[in-house]
Amino acid sequence: MRLPILDPKELSDEQKPLYADMQAGIKDHFKGFVNMRDDGALLGPWNPWIREPRFGKPVWELVKAIASNPLLPAPVREVAILVTGSHFRSGYELYAHVLVAEQRGLSDEKLATIVSGQRPVDLTKQEAVAYDMASALVSGGVLPELTYRAAVKEFGEHGAAELSYLVGIYCMVSVTLNTFDVPVPEPE
Repeated sequence: MRLPILDPKELSDEQKPLYADMQAGIKDHFKGFVNMRDDGALLGPWNPWIREPRFGKPVWELVKAIASNPLLPAPVREVAILVTGSHFRSGYELYAHVLVAEQRGLSDEKLATIVSGQRPVDLTKQEAVAYDMASALVSGGVLPELTYRAAVKEFGEHGAAELSYLVGIYCMVSVTLNTFDVPVPEPE
């Protein structure tokens, strides 16, 4: 880990309101994995973001927007997030979202296959569209027209846009985690 975990008692005046907002958002939207120490210190991508509020605050606003009232079904979101995390080999992201995806009903076999960078054969139609779109986007270049059309057909224009933004935000999350070598929490 390249950045020490910030103690909540040592936050600057600029960091304190961001910390309070992050802590509340984590409790509301990011359950099922270790993301905070017992003393309230933030782990995962939140620690790097809170250290640099100039950048962390706008990124956090995007994360909150994509987590609030999503159009996409939870398993579809998790497939896209895991495809993105797998592409970047982002340990903390994969740790957190495998746990979340299990809670959303995705099988261990599906999860293991996605995390290994492969496409499961037993994806639902919606999961397959999410997988294909996320995979194409993280591979670079323009999203193929047929992939875009499939996403619009399956999720509508707004849902397809949400899927694109979801992948983009989790690219940012993965890059943050990888830049600062954020570790997977130790089992308790």
